[in-house]
Amino acid sequence: MSSTSSSPSTDRRPVTVPAVRSRKVRDGAEPLVMVTAYDAPGARIADEAGVDLILVGDSVAMVVLGYDDTLQVTVDDLAHHTAAVARATPRPLIVADLPWMSYHVSTEDTVRNAATLIRAGAGCVKLEGGRKRVPMIEAIVDAEIPVMGHLGLTPQSIHAMGGFKVQGKETDAAMQLVADAKALAHAGCFAIVLEGVPSEVASLVTAAVDVPIIGIGAGPDVDGQVLVYHDVLGIEDRIAPKFVRRYADLKAASVQAIAAYADDVRTGAFPAAAESYHLSAEVAETLGLYGRAG
Repeated sequence: MSSTSSSPSTDRRPVTVPAVRSRKVRDGAEPLVMVTAYDAPGARIADEAGVDLILVGDSVAMVVLGYDDTLQVTVDDLAHHTAAVARATPRPLIVADLPWMSYHVSTEDTVRNAATLIRAGAGCVKLEGGRKRVPMIEAIVDAEIPVMGHLGLTPQSIHAMGGFKVQGKETDAAMQLVADAKALAHAGCFAIVLEGVPSEVASLVTAAVDVPIIGIGAGPDVDGQVLVYHDVLGIEDRIAPKFVRRYADLKAASVQAIAAYADDVRTGAFPAAAESYHLSAEVAETLGLYGRAG
């Protein structure tokens, strides 16, 4: 494996789908780094931090829009946030989620919805599900739109799964994940997100396919990791999944900063003279505002 660096890359060439497709750790590649972002400032931060991929995830429903799950967002919602990310012209590859019911009805609808996200600025789309999604994946790929798969804990299927539960814990379920990963790779997925599965099962899946497996709650033996922006930065502190590591506590820092601002306003400490605009002495005198010029 190539050595890792704690400093962001100075290479400004855009990350491409073929470049991601070739990133298997077993072949000596450095693990892929993916983080979600939903707007231009978030995209700039992710870009300057040196990540490889930005996921405009349907998680926007929960961490930005205030919903309890991911099922409420639409293609238009995802296109809106994808466009905001794209306007930052980040180096990382932009991956846009196809939301619930945008790829379930027909291949025609699926391709049309995928195209909407590409037109908004995505470099590829991501969808959830195993072998039953193969016809949709093949149709999107046939339209020359790159596709990333998503297996394991698939949040759009929480009702069928009975909640956010670890998947692949039994032998048959683990082998099903391996079979699904092979089917997705064969259908044309250039990478696959694997969420909420035992580390050992993730290792099996990763070894079974030639495309990168990007884990979230899938242990270390994969080809990369993805986390939600608001979890990494501690902006979201209501939920703490086992697989999340918080690298900052921006919510607490933000609350403290806004509270200090509010206190300064109420006590008259803000704005100070240096933070205000002033008339020249001549104009102030003309207006009869003696002694009030800056």
